[in-house]
Amino acid sequence: MIACGGTGGHLFPGLAVAEEWTARGGEVLLLVSEKKIDQEASRKYTGYRFETIPALPKPATLSPKMVPFLLSLWKTIGRCKGLLKDFRADAVLGMGGFTSLPPVLAGKRLGLPGFVHDSNALPGKANRLTSRWCREALVGWEAACKHFTKAKCVVTGTPVRAELRELPDRAVAAQKWGLDPSKPTLLVMGGSQGARKLNSLVASAPLDPELQVLHIAGPGDQERVEAEAGGRDGYRVVGFCDDMPSAYAVADAVVARSGASSMTELAYLGLPSILVPFPFAADDHQTFNARVFADAGAAFLEQEADLTVDSLGARISELLQPGTRERMSAAAKALALPDAAARVCSAVEATLK
Repeated sequence: MIACGGTGGHLFPGLAVAEEWTARGGEVLLLVSEKKIDQEASRKYTGYRFETIPALPKPATLSPKMVPFLLSLWKTIGRCKGLLKDFRADAVLGMGGFTSLPPVLAGKRLGLPGFVHDSNALPGKANRLTSRWCREALVGWEAACKHFTKAKCVVTGTPVRAELRELPDRAVAAQKWGLDPSKPTLLVMGGSQGARKLNSLVASAPLDPELQVLHIAGPGDQERVEAEAGGRDGYRVVGFCDDMPSAYAVADAVVARSGASSMTELAYLGLPSILVPFPFAADDHQTFNARVFADAGAAFLEQEADLTVDSLGARISELLQPGTRERMSAAAKALALPDAAARVCSAVEATLK
């Protein structure tokens, strides 16, 4: 059983593990939430069995909301026990967040080995709590291990979804976005939360006229960013991208937040980047993620509060210098663990054996 609902950062790595596990002859039951992204995936990946459980964000410990949270948690654990028995599961893998806690607890009560995967350099509180009932904590980065004290820690990397393992031809991808495949292209991933300032900084930055930009601004910010970009030639703005392989295929460099899933993909594809952590992320974990890349020479780490349109424009120019780009691309690839899904499955298999 793989609990992987709630966000793309949990869902897509979970699906990658499911692909590897079934390729080895195993069977998978995927637990997801009621969120739109999970429901779309369950319709797309028809070869797997999906079951829905409530997403359970934990309130503050002394909050009056703790009582209904604990009641809901108790009910969800009971539902997970029933699903585990029905599926005759041998192990439980949580891909992160509080959606992973009830299945792992249910598995523990049934005597099944549990595992939790964390993609961040600074693990979340939910995963640190869940690890207390796990045989092993599987992590994306070595830096995360020191935060897990209740379970054995294994560095597996974070699995990358199958569609990113073989990108389309650059010329075909450029045609999809109305871009010239011969010109350098910057991919901007504004993100879905709190990206207005970052979007504005990029759209208003002084850029080389030969530089093309593919800017994923977020569903609610497309029109505003288009207006700020001022109709520049080769500047394409989209609200939502449902074809990330084509976006990555045309990119020479990236400006992005530093969520774990995006960074795993940047490392896998060897894309140099400017990373601007989301300033309100829990425990500032995106800065910890970005620091891993910056220390390795794979990215420039810039705090949003310190950026201006001019300083960002200068950084983008520096990033796209051929020598800098090639050096940072090699550093990014050196951080990747391309066989992460296989490592996760092997860790589970070793415990079962």
